[in-house]
Amino acid sequence: MRYSLKQLAVFEEVAASGSVSKAADKLALTQSAASMALSQLEKMLGRPLFERQGKRMSLTYWGTWLRPRAKKLLFDAQQIELGFYDQHLVSGEIELVASQTAAEHLLPNLISIIDRDFPELRINFKVHNTQHVIERVRNFEADIGIIEGRCDDSRLQQEIWCHDHLVIIAAKHHPYAKLERVSLAQLEQAKWVLREQGAGTRKIFDSAMHGVIDDLDVWREYEQVPVLRTLVANGQYLSCLPYLDVVQFVERGELVVLDVPELNMQRTLSFIWRTDSVENPLRDCIRREAKRMIKSRQMDMQLI
Repeated sequence: MRYSLKQLAVFEEVAASGSVSKAADKLALTQSAASMALSQLEKMLGRPLFERQGKRMSLTYWGTWLRPRAKKLLFDAQQIELGFYDQHLVSGEIELVASQTAAEHLLPNLISIIDRDFPELRINFKVHNTQHVIERVRNFEADIGIIEGRCDDSRLQQEIWCHDHLVIIAAKHHPYAKLERVSLAQLEQAKWVLREQGAGTRKIFDSAMHGVIDDLDVWREYEQVPVLRTLVANGQYLSCLPYLDVVQFVERGELVVLDVPELNMQRTLSFIWRTDSVENPLRDCIRREAKRMIKSRQMDMQLI
């Protein structure tokens, strides 16, 4: 085979952006040079790698098959180049996408650890709900994801990072806030503001309510956790959120966690990546340091 790294790089950037012109800009090539490189690669392989849909280009079956293998070759080439420049093995950029709880409460500390101990590793991350995290990893838009709850997609590998739990919250002035215990019947009578459909938090909450409360009075659904916290603190609503997202507000007396003995809403935060992806020392480094961080936190809590 006589394909070149340049051709594979053009292929990968077109796959990532859906556009030859965007790929050319990213690689500092002219559009004609990028188009020629892609055309030569397709001709050499004897298969179309993209379907042209107007200005948008989407991967064919063969393009989807090729992409993880091309990414491996490009990654290995980058590591060879960095090695000859005496840089650390854990060098380069990685795309990470995470759900809100992890992004707000865990990732800042993890990134600080990575920046301190692995300065040549750059983490580019975005925040989405769990369903969108799964989609972005599955569609090669991220190298690794962090989700809430389970992922049943056989194309993705899942590894538990840490555990968390959901709680029912109310304002300190809500009638339920003074009760030692809240019944399911009282929850059914309440007004609720919740995360949107597709959020991991919402899936766990709906699962806990299934067969227990048939008709929940949901007034509003929002993606933003701060919006839900504020609505609850200032109004007569209840909500269900991760404990990590409300603990500071509970400690300040702005919110109250209701005791509902019948509900057990434990959950996991997990890493996901494509099953067919190759070994990646950057991804492995993030997973390893993330586990060390959680273990260190747990040890600190035991000493308090």
